[in-house]
This record gives sequence, structure tokens and C-alpha cells, in this order.
Amino acid sequence: MSESFEGGCACRAVRYRMTRRPMVVHGCHCTWCQRETGSAFAVNAVIEAEAVVVDGEIEMVVTPSASGKGQKIARCPQCKVALWSHYSGAGPSMRFLRVGTLDDPSRFPPDIHVFTSTKLLWLTLPAGVPAFPEFYNPKELWPAESQARYKAAKASVRTAL
Repeated sequence: MSESFEGGCACRAVRYRMTRRPMVVHGCHCTWCQRETGSAFAVNAVIEAEAVVVDGEIEMVVTPSASGKGQKIARCPQCKVALWSHYSGAGPSMRFLRVGTLDDPSRFPPDIHVFTSTKLLWLTLPAGVPAFPEFYNPKELWPAESQARYKAAKASVRTAL
């Protein structure tokens, strides 16, 4: 039997189920994530869009981003909680799922911390977890299985177009 992980918005109008573990979990400390979450950083589980089963309607909201290409955020139309994002670099094949919306977010601590050059000074990162001032090369850190999953998901979107 495969693992699944459930979550949803605050009002429960939108529920979702991840049908597999994420490829990687990022703790993002960029000032954009700080502003958008109203917190010290965002925790995003990177997973194939097809591995997230959604029950309920979502609304996609386009917000500005540091790249200038914007970010699409899936929100509950009722309570407006952000559930996941699509970033221009990864496209629609990947969801950067907000770990805090999972029923048990403690299962997915960050594997990697990114954009730590703008990390809040009072926040101490855990020893032994890779941290980068900006981003990093996934080919150098991701397990082979995660790299293969990412490549397959990107190829499936290109094939569908």
C-alpha cells in the first residue's frame, strides 16, 4: 500500500491528498516568501501536480515575484488560504505545496534551506541541513529518484502541449 498525506484549507472547503512523498522540501527565506506568508519563511513540498488529488474548487491568483515572471498561487475561494504555488521555472507540472496546510505538517521538515542571505537574523537553522544564500543546483543534492521524477513530470507537460 502506498503512503498518502492529506491536508487542506482552514475552512475545509478544499481538501487534498498527496499520493506520494514530495521530491524535496524547501525552507525558503526569500523576502517574497516572508511577505506572502507573513512569517519568517515558507516551507514548500515540491511534488508532481498529478500526485495531488484535490477535492473542492481552487482559485488561481497571480502574484509578483522576484523573477518578474510572477507566481500562480492556488487558494481556497472561501477562506483564501494558500495551498500551493506554481513557479515559472517549474511550470504547471510541479506544485510547491505549503507544508503548513497538511494535516500533519511535522512529517515534512525542510530538507534544504534556500535564500538564506535574507533569512531573519534571529532564526537559527538546524545543524546538518544544507543551506544556501540563494538557490542551488538540484542535480548536486537531490536523490536520483527525485531527479527522475522531476524530469518525467516536466516531460509529461511538454508531451501534452
